[in-house]
Amino acid sequence: MTTTMTALFGGTGPHWAPRQVAVPEPGPGQIVVRTHAVALNNTDAVMLAAADPSTGGSGKEYRAGYEFAGQVSAVGDGVGTATVGRHVMGTAPAAFAQYVLADHRHVLPIPDGLGYSEASALPTGLLTEHGALTTGGFRPGQSVLITGATSSIGLIGLQIARALNAGRIIATTRSAAKHDLLKQAGADTVVITGEQDLTRSVLDATAGEGVCLALDHVGGQTFAACLPATKVDGAVVNIGRLGQAASTIDLDALSYRHLRLHGVSFGFTRAAELGAVIAAAGRDLLPAVADGRVRPLVDRTLSFDTAAEAATRLRSHQAQGKIVFAVP
Repeated sequence: MTTTMTALFGGTGPHWAPRQVAVPEPGPGQIVVRTHAVALNNTDAVMLAAADPSTGGSGKEYRAGYEFAGQVSAVGDGVGTATVGRHVMGTAPAAFAQYVLADHRHVLPIPDGLGYSEASALPTGLLTEHGALTTGGFRPGQSVLITGATSSIGLIGLQIARALNAGRIIATTRSAAKHDLLKQAGADTVVITGEQDLTRSVLDATAGEGVCLALDHVGGQTFAACLPATKVDGAVVNIGRLGQAASTIDLDALSYRHLRLHGVSFGFTRAAELGAVIAAAGRDLLPAVADGRVRPLVDRTLSFDTAAEAATRLRSHQAQGKIVFAVP
């Protein structure tokens, strides 16, 4: 195996910059994956901006990326779940590189027939949306509200809810132009929040009861509007803050409806917990991935050489689905 590789770094300016660095070696419980594709997430744009010295950022350089797909090239001591040559998709820090060092618990096998580009765009969505449904106590047959559903992760959440036999699925988007996309992804009802009141529309679609479970990707007052749109003894799970982090909620809606509120963020600081979430998602969802019921929408596939174009596209919030790098 080669000793050096190309990786993308943030902290040097408004875009990622390629560098030559040493190929990592696995320690106990770790694997090294030769990546063939890596996917971009909204967090990548946030981190890039925070470190950009040209706009007042920290100037602290870091290896970028979190999501990848490829082949296992090396295995550390104590790893019995992955073998050299196995095709895997997963999540790990510093994933925008030709070789990625990962916890062996943080990868899933790639089903036959799934290409690397699509596989790289799946792990974050699978673990986050399945983990949020589990946290909210989801059961088959329950109605589900998904806000910000045209985000790459929201689209995967829609498909997961359908694959797990949810009842009525209600999805929101700000743009009427995205209506058909959400219907194709599995929504029974689409609420155009730029034209319709979210709470009233959800209550109308559920005979005045509200949904059993709301998955919120937007935050802000969208999160607040989910509370009175959720039925008595239901649950609201915040996943993202595409709008804003601060929200002013109606405590009467919370208390009188006996709602359960949760927030999820499956980071790397709790490696065992993240591993359990990924394992559960794989157990419940890989069959649906294999037969095509759950598939990511890939906006476009670019290269490390066009990293500036990828960053600009990501920041524009115009991408429909995931932006992916094909790794050289």
